[in-house]
Amino acid sequence: MTITKLTISTSPVVEINMMGYADPNQVGSGLRQRLYSRAFIVGDVRNPKDRFVYLVLDTQSGDTAIRYGILEGLQELGPQYSAVYGQHNVAVTGTHSHSGPGAWLNYLLPQITSRGFDKQSYQAIVDGAVLSIRRAHDGLTLGHLSFGSIEVKYANINRSPFAYLANPAEERERYEHDVDKTLTMLRFQRVEDGLNLGVLTWFPVHGTSMLGNNTLISGDNKGVAASLFEKSIKNRMDVAQEFVAGFSQANVGDTSPNVLGAYCEDDSGEECNFEDSTCGGRNEPCHGRGPFFREKDQGASSCYEIGRRQFIAAKELFDSFDERNIPISGSPVLSLHTFQDFSNFTFEHPNGSIVNTCPAALGYSFAAGTTDGPGAFDFKQNNTGSPNANPVWSVVKGFIHEPSEEQKTCHHGKPILLDVGEIKNPYLWTPNIADIQLFRVGQLIIIVSPGEATTMAGRRWKDALASSAQSLKLTEDKEPIVVLGGPANSYTHYISTEEEYGIQRYEGASTLYGPHTLNAYINLTLRYLPYLATDHPSAPFPVGPLPPNNANNSLSFIRGVFYDRAPFFKNFGDTVLETPLNVAPGSTVMATFVGANPRNDLRLEKSYAVIEQYVNGAWIVARDDSDWDLVFEWRRTNSVLGTSEVDISWHVPSLEDPGTSYRIKYYGAAKMAGSGEIVQFEGMSRLFIIA
Repeated sequence: MTITKLTISTSPVVEINMMGYADPNQVGSGLRQRLYSRAFIVGDVRNPKDRFVYLVLDTQSGDTAIRYGILEGLQELGPQYSAVYGQHNVAVTGTHSHSGPGAWLNYLLPQITSRGFDKQSYQAIVDGAVLSIRRAHDGLTLGHLSFGSIEVKYANINRSPFAYLANPAEERERYEHDVDKTLTMLRFQRVEDGLNLGVLTWFPVHGTSMLGNNTLISGDNKGVAASLFEKSIKNRMDVAQEFVAGFSQANVGDTSPNVLGAYCEDDSGEECNFEDSTCGGRNEPCHGRGPFFREKDQGASSCYEIGRRQFIAAKELFDSFDERNIPISGSPVLSLHTFQDFSNFTFEHPNGSIVNTCPAALGYSFAAGTTDGPGAFDFKQNNTGSPNANPVWSVVKGFIHEPSEEQKTCHHGKPILLDVGEIKNPYLWTPNIADIQLFRVGQLIIIVSPGEATTMAGRRWKDALASSAQSLKLTEDKEPIVVLGGPANSYTHYISTEEEYGIQRYEGASTLYGPHTLNAYINLTLRYLPYLATDHPSAPFPVGPLPPNNANNSLSFIRGVFYDRAPFFKNFGDTVLETPLNVAPGSTVMATFVGANPRNDLRLEKSYAVIEQYVNGAWIVARDDSDWDLVFEWRRTNSVLGTSEVDISWHVPSLEDPGTSYRIKYYGAAKMAGSGEIVQFEGMSRLFIIA
């Protein structure tokens, strides 16, 4: 029934603005951990065309252009792919890492800080995703699915508790925590030999452990968790060699990995104001603190720890799965997908009134940022009245687009800063058309959410579908299991409850389509849920209005690589700074090489840097780009001459065997001046010993 595969899909690691914090100064300078595409395919043995693909990409989110590119790539592979994969059954989710390269998104707003669209960044993600699907498809085999859950301690908190408290008290009393602490797991097991092929997990925590001053590419805490899990079971007898662990997001909207809370980074050291996350009336000094916030490492130690906590819980669940799992059974493997224009969707509210959504708009508190990454210009969260931020913005927003009175009324409660849904020049700034997608296998239903649902928004959405599925007897005598994954397919920012929207913290201000956004998503998924029944309606499923694909017409002010040169009397790959001869366990060893721009070759499924170990008369790879403790950093030393250097550093584990010989190896590619030819080269440090 199922199999999973993965491939590396790291985009350019240097000179591209990073996606997540919207800081134009956060530009990639190297690599801490490779980014991956993990593909999970579930199909029906009796009806091979009934299948779905759930992709987990180490990116900030899914995206319209990326999804178009993946679907086009599958079509190009030929009829064996085009006949079974399409709009209806391919979900493109992101782990929401804020430490990946950007410049690949379909709409203008996120392209502004990245100086436009970069085709190389986009194509790397598309190619990696398509290859991972291809490998999963080629390895399809009969399998069993089972489901389990476990509590994860101290890995997430609510970063907007003041908004959460606006939800009805009787609703909040149903839950112990103001964030979901449950990690859910789907296990994939092969029939032929009983070996475990992989796990797909859902747990809500923002990919903001790495801070806004970090410029090294990584999958953030989800990337750490997945890597630790896959490495931990590598030599077990009960797992297949190709085992894959996917750590997908859930209702992530108001969660934070900065579990110690938000404090003022000023002389006071006090907690930030509860209502608007300010310090002395200013939002800039208010920052969330991760477990190791005192380490001056751009959040790397805290990131590793939050990833480790997810891994520990997932591993505990996996090791005891046979005693605590629920078999996923029943024949249907079904999927549905449609596009919905949210600029004016009219529907019946749960209270019986007729309401509508609005063209996309962002409120003033959007610009305030969050405690994970505060904004600039003294914007504040919890801004529902007349905004009192930098008055320049009141003038600037009018030049961009002044919202009409109708638009202001539609978004009531949200003072509009950016009327993005009504700006069409040079092309749309944000999506008005969003994906509606559901998957079902047996009694498991997966909501594929295009936005970041807050904790309570996700709970309401899942409860609504579970209740409806039960009423429809969709899963027959089995209790329906509903999970939510995202942000996926097209990034529609946030999905808050109406009550949270009224508070207008960051999440409410970023809820694009007005106060009824959540209920619109719930209404649409409930409307289409019967199509996941075994005896689903025979009427054709609506495709909906297609969103634009801006991959080939987006603006770009990103310069390519002109050329690389080695300094006089040096060659590419020469060592500039050598390693010491002896390195103590627990310390960091580094070598510096004459380098070239890493954008010349993204080294898909390869590495820029490896640590080689001398074992039994031969050199073997002991660490590569997938390892958290090996860091690759590039810097331009002279823009005119085209010279650059590479630092490769390895934090040697405390338990590393003493007396062992190692060396650092660098793989580079230089673009020759004049011809533009790309020339591969290698660099090697001298041998050093752990002592």
